[in-house]
Amino acid sequence: MLATKAISVLRWRAKCFSIKVVAELLVGYRNKTYVIFDGDNDIWSYRYMKGWKQNKNVDFNFHDAHDLNTITNSSSEENTKRKLRERFSSAKQAIVLIGDSTKNLYRFVRWEIEICQTLGLPIVAVNLNKKRRLDTNLCPAILRDADAVHVSYNARIIKHALDNFCDNYASYKGQGDNWHYEDKVYKDLGL
Repeated sequence: MLATKAISVLRWRAKCFSIKVVAELLVGYRNKTYVIFDGDNDIWSYRYMKGWKQNKNVDFNFHDAHDLNTITNSSSEENTKRKLRERFSSAKQAIVLIGDSTKNLYRFVRWEIEICQTLGLPIVAVNLNKKRRLDTNLCPAILRDADAVHVSYNARIIKHALDNFCDNYASYKGQGDNWHYEDKVYKDLGL
């Protein structure tokens, strides 16, 4: 009787372990940052971020979800969205680079923000015009009152938001607010 019980316990543990391994394989390890931007007008800001990452004199690093696969301009919308979904599978957070026309882009930008919200990813909304709070004139409507932190376009404050807001997102999530950092935080960062 005791041997039968021990075998049952071992089988149960093996089954639980298998379920955990399968779940981890399906979910995957999420450590990347998904960057959303206007590819026609604001690609410069994304490239600067990649440059900050490469510059040994700038304390800025992020694991870029866009490094996963290549999307060509000739790709169909369906194929592009499929590849973008693949990139989301490894993302743990997102940055939205907000420029002059970002709020008017529905085909991809709005869709990407909706995916982030559906997945519950923390969002850092970065104002390319250097505004430190929600910019109601430029911010996409879907990001207003949406548990995102709004910061200016600067490596130090973006890094601070990724390290602090995103890592503590559970305490902000569901409050439907436009978060921002007080001027003191910028001053402490030398900005």
